[in-house]
Amino acid sequence: MTDSALPPGWPAMSIAQAHALITQPGSPAEVEEREIRGVRTKVWKNQPPSLRAVVETARTHGDRIFLVYEDERVSFEAFYRAVSKLAHAMAEQGVRKGDRVAVIMRNLPEWVVGFYAAASLGAVVTPLNAWWTGPELEYGLTDSGAKVAVVDAERYERIAEHLHNCPDLVRVYVSRETAEEIAHPLVTKLEDVLGEANAWKSLPDVALPPVEIDPEDDATIFYTSGTTGRPKGALATQRAVNCNIITAAAAGARSFLRRGEAPPAPDPNAPQRSSLISVPFFHVTGCMAVLNASTFAGAKLVMMYKWDVIRAFELIEREKIQSAGGVPTIAWQLIEHPARANYDLSSLESVAYGGAPSAPELVRRLRETFPNSQPGQGWGMTETCATVTSNGAEDYINRPDSCGPAAAVAKLEIRDPVDGKTVLPAGQVGELWSFGPMNCKGYWNKPEATAQTFVDGWVRTGDLARLDEEGFCFIIDRAKDMLIRGGENIYCVEVENVLYDHPAVMDAAIVGVPHRTLGEEPAAVVTLKPGAEASEDELRGFVAERLAAFKVPIKVVFWHETLPRNPNGKILKNELKKLFVEEQASA
Repeated sequence: MTDSALPPGWPAMSIAQAHALITQPGSPAEVEEREIRGVRTKVWKNQPPSLRAVVETARTHGDRIFLVYEDERVSFEAFYRAVSKLAHAMAEQGVRKGDRVAVIMRNLPEWVVGFYAAASLGAVVTPLNAWWTGPELEYGLTDSGAKVAVVDAERYERIAEHLHNCPDLVRVYVSRETAEEIAHPLVTKLEDVLGEANAWKSLPDVALPPVEIDPEDDATIFYTSGTTGRPKGALATQRAVNCNIITAAAAGARSFLRRGEAPPAPDPNAPQRSSLISVPFFHVTGCMAVLNASTFAGAKLVMMYKWDVIRAFELIEREKIQSAGGVPTIAWQLIEHPARANYDLSSLESVAYGGAPSAPELVRRLRETFPNSQPGQGWGMTETCATVTSNGAEDYINRPDSCGPAAAVAKLEIRDPVDGKTVLPAGQVGELWSFGPMNCKGYWNKPEATAQTFVDGWVRTGDLARLDEEGFCFIIDRAKDMLIRGGENIYCVEVENVLYDHPAVMDAAIVGVPHRTLGEEPAAVVTLKPGAEASEDELRGFVAERLAAFKVPIKVVFWHETLPRNPNGKILKNELKKLFVEEQASA
């Protein structure tokens, strides 16, 4: 994309000038300084102080439709009544401020109610990955010490045989279970508490249970896979999880200022915003950047049980959806599916994504395909509660390979990857460090891992990146041994450890194989023990029994000697990747 595609005279002002205007006293995105864990930090002055406050604000949107799932439509008032009812039920089970409550299900209206009911009590909400297997879910429940779990029927089937290993659990609420009864002393059908989603509006009008919640109180634990093979729970505060509410609005205002226009004033009478949520709520992007911001702003969220591009077209047309996206994979499918021309998608105003690398070509294709829509992307991670940088509108057109500059309350530095202290100048590649009020406190019950990643208010990201003179960030590579498949993080050592558990495997390595829409997929190179036998299907099945399906290698190649290593003993994965590149080239 050349600068000729940009407005004349763009940019009208620098990033620093735009941020100064956006954050000035009296503005919705005003900034002030607070001490957070002993470090002076810029914060959004006007963001809601807690997730409970988000729920209370949501009720003011009344009979506007909030959640749409298939033929179910839940208004904001109905949502509030369901949240209050479930919060009281949890309180009767002994849930108090600081207790952990797990939510384990696909994107359903009950996920949203379970999340905010627990949050309204000051509990630490712990969403677990719905793709995880039973043993993985057991680990999440026991590691967090969850007192209550809210699950759907499919997740209940996975954890039922593991409940006896979860001594902290006192109640499991199961949603959308078709069996007449569940003969387990811990289990209650959620419908016995709330009724069906379409009937939540008829629930009693009861205030939330009283509790005082401070911005620095614990709010959520989101699990991120770790380089040791065990997921780590990233513990975030109320302030951190609510940062996205203002961050997104401020980034939009910045785009107007950069093109020399005044940002539009908030209009309470404007048509309701609507978004297609096609990324999971159990990731920080889906929960904090989309769900929480929509709940506060009174936007409509249209949910899909699982991603299907034809169904997405139908919903965009039916619900006049303005925002879609999530990860680059979804954006590519919206562009390239041959059935796209059969649907009216003119309502789309934004197709944005993050969570995985994206090709600069995607910007051009989005502008061609959806001329009324502004493309955008951003960068963040579980440890930063989603968004730190945003790149949209003309800035993204001009720098399609950048994830954008930091939010006005955040700072980025590129540091020497070895010493972790020396700050490198613009243009040089090093390790990306991120600072801001959106950063988590640390990892749940893992002080050593916390000390390695969270340093004086900074997050050591493990990403290799560079900053240009204006502060735009360019992610170059990942320092951690990790790959991203369609927005899902796969830490290679976790899969390798499972392969090593197979009695026939002597040596194993997981590498990323490029995929045009998913970004990359996992593949394995394995050396068998002398005299041992195992087939590709056997090893893939062995992994599938123990890990989520997206972590299963798409292919296993057998190497007939010890895998190649450098003098320090590290496997030369770049050499192994060539096996799959050569195979693709010859296919």
